[in-house]
Amino acid sequence: MNGFERLTPLFKRYMEQGGPAGCACLVMRRGETVYDENFGYANLETKQLIQSDTIYRIYSMTKVITCAAALQLYERGLYLLDDPLDEYLPEFKQPSVFRQDESGTNSATAACGPIRIRDLFTMTSGLTYGGNGSETERLTAPIYQNALTAMDVRAFTRALAEVPLAFDPGTHWQYGLSHDVLGALIEVLSGQTFEQYLKREIFDPLGMKDTSFRIGEDKRDRLAVMYNLAEDGTLSPNNSLETPYQPECRFESGGGGLLSTIGDYSRFTQALVRGGELDGFRLLSPKTVQLMATNHLTPQQKNDYNWGHLSGYGYGLGVRVMIDPAAGGTGSSIGEFGWAGMAGSWAMIDPQEELTLVYMQQMLPSREPYISNRIRNVVYGALD
Repeated sequence: MNGFERLTPLFKRYMEQGGPAGCACLVMRRGETVYDENFGYANLETKQLIQSDTIYRIYSMTKVITCAAALQLYERGLYLLDDPLDEYLPEFKQPSVFRQDESGTNSATAACGPIRIRDLFTMTSGLTYGGNGSETERLTAPIYQNALTAMDVRAFTRALAEVPLAFDPGTHWQYGLSHDVLGALIEVLSGQTFEQYLKREIFDPLGMKDTSFRIGEDKRDRLAVMYNLAEDGTLSPNNSLETPYQPECRFESGGGGLLSTIGDYSRFTQALVRGGELDGFRLLSPKTVQLMATNHLTPQQKNDYNWGHLSGYGYGLGVRVMIDPAAGGTGSSIGEFGWAGMAGSWAMIDPQEELTLVYMQQMLPSREPYISNRIRNVVYGALD
């Protein structure tokens, strides 16, 4: 068997030992498919198998598409990376920041400077996700939940701009809603809704016919079921996450809202690995892809970018980027880049090896730290 076929026992073992109901993996090298396999079920109850046209919630793999879309507008001269965000989204003018005094009390005071567009790409804006780790996170949580049922992209960013930031822009790295705000920037600069822009400028030209924010009735039976993984390894359906994908939802999340297939997303990664062009369509220039896949974090910011399974990686314009293979314990090329989604979808793009990989599953928690680096190591072990 060729080296890539070593992925098959890895996936089978993973599914048997606390993994997903089903998964799929598509690897391409030098424009040729070298591995394309589906395993298990899209729906355990009906015994519907994972197929090549199965639709997945790709969550944060949306971010790479959003950043590519925003970089198209950068290439057209519509903004500079270091422009203050408020020049385009005035609700972000004169942001405030939560600071703690000596007694531990939080108070909002003026930020030391503006959010710059670069800060959105690099997650250094001070915007967060909802959570309980900080006052910013606590105030952000209900805004995001409300967006899923009652807001469009612009209404969401106006509400989000009212929340004091977690830190002064540009001083730290924190994963959050920065790329959702990029979606609003795209709307303002293009004069289109976010999805209209993506469809016209990326999805249609690349033939990504099954990638969208909402699931149509004609495709609903192809949408894989989301499963919760219990501590004992059993899987149960999770039906609580479907609101954003319904036709009536107006919010189009640039940070995590897209549905896609493994073939569609592979078309997108193929454009990136080829220097921004696929089948005569120019997504981005080679120089812009290179800029995207370059570490942009300062040493101070990188101290916050410390997820264990991303050892060896820096962070570019919306993507992890390999800067130290030895630290990552991998044979990855310097410059390999990509990202992942909350339910376990994962993409890898290596221009040096002309290699792309897209992996899909639908499980929470995803066990990404376990499976993604194992996939990566098997793939690099298969290269001649």
